[in-house]
Amino acid sequence: MSSQWSWFAAAYGAVLLAELVGDRSLFAVGALSARYGIPTVMSGVVPAFAAKSLVSVIFGRIVSTLPAPLLVAMSAVTFLSSAFLVARAHGEVERPLGRDGGRVPGVVTSFCTIFFSEWADFGQITAATLAARFHAPLAVWLGATLALSTKGLLAALLGAGLRFRIATRPLRWGAVAVFLTLGALSFIR
Repeated sequence: MSSQWSWFAAAYGAVLLAELVGDRSLFAVGALSARYGIPTVMSGVVPAFAAKSLVSVIFGRIVSTLPAPLLVAMSAVTFLSSAFLVARAHGEVERPLGRDGGRVPGVVTSFCTIFFSEWADFGQITAATLAARFHAPLAVWLGATLALSTKGLLAALLGAGLRFRIATRPLRWGAVAVFLTLGALSFIR
């Protein structure tokens, strides 16, 4: 049992470090949080992080062998779709902080943005390698999921902090600009 805790701690530390260094989803979560708020975004991103960690642990070797153009295209389409979803609030009455346009669209957008982008990144490869090497899939999955959720919460706190300083409409268009930029940057590995 103590070795499971060791692999959990190793997975948490390694995946968190891998994810904090130049990861694009940090910006995505921050932009989503500025738009939808922390509880809504975390309700979408935590299950997405858990699912991606599970895929990493189970199918990590397969995901890492997918053709790079396919992974790039998936990320680009996801970020561009997220820009569309955030921008499509046409005719929506701007609401005060915390009452933004409905919880379900924010949760779904947050889940899809995270789940369908940035496959085979450093964090996933780290989790896959740890799980395969040490035969501790549950501990690695839990550690990786917690690390990704920690990263997501840090980004969400930063993004939501913008809600106190910037009006909702410019914030929405700023989030759209972030997603369009991330979509374009997906082509740069």
